[in-house]
Amino acid sequence: MANSRSGDSMTERIVRVLDTFTSERTMQTASEIARRAGLPSSSAHRIIAELIGQGLLERDDEHRIRLGMRLWELALRGSSALRLRQAALPHMERVQAVIREHTQLAVLEHEEALFLERLSHPDAGANITRIAGRLPLNASSSGLVLLAFADPELRERVLAGPLRAVSRETVTDAATLTSLLASIRRRGHVSAPGSIEAVSTGVAVPVRDHGEVVAALSVVLPRDAATQPAIDALLAAAKSIEGDLRSSR
Repeated sequence: MANSRSGDSMTERIVRVLDTFTSERTMQTASEIARRAGLPSSSAHRIIAELIGQGLLERDDEHRIRLGMRLWELALRGSSALRLRQAALPHMERVQAVIREHTQLAVLEHEEALFLERLSHPDAGANITRIAGRLPLNASSSGLVLLAFADPELRERVLAGPLRAVSRETVTDAATLTSLLASIRRRGHVSAPGSIEAVSTGVAVPVRDHGEVVAALSVVLPRDAATQPAIDALLAAAKSIEGDLRSSR
């Protein structure tokens, strides 16, 4: 793709436009997109018009822009995330039937935990995660599991970096986090009280595909809830998901 005067390629500018959308910010004006993408207004409007023409963005009657259905369609074609979600969902539903709080599936993506699915009971407690939302790896039970079993080079890079706090109890000390990650690898699960919200405890286990950890399966419980029933349910579900992933190859 040709570069702009600023040196960034058309592909980079398109990604910057798409990246302005979040799970909370689903509708924007073209001017808002231009500002958040850091693009000249004329460039942003031209890119937006082209993406609308291809169905990757859509414009409503009030001229607000949203992600298009074709983008969703393309993302699902042959997606490993779709295969993983399809294998996990029936077993997540069984966990949710027992726990009756929040049950979540996350994967490692660009050094963050990306949440593919979440099931929630109407009366469940607090939970800030959203489907297609992200959290720092050090700031959730899912992220801690993904980081514990990540490639050592990635793990060292994250540990060397600033460790962002989401709550007062998020682990942001590299030495403490290193010890916690070793414990997760040894025990095969983690309980993380208060790492995101003071009133909640996240519990997570790894999900493997042919021996490689490809996801984290987690629940979010009230802070004072017993964690062992959740650990047992998650471990059983992870084992079943792994069996289904083997048979779907």
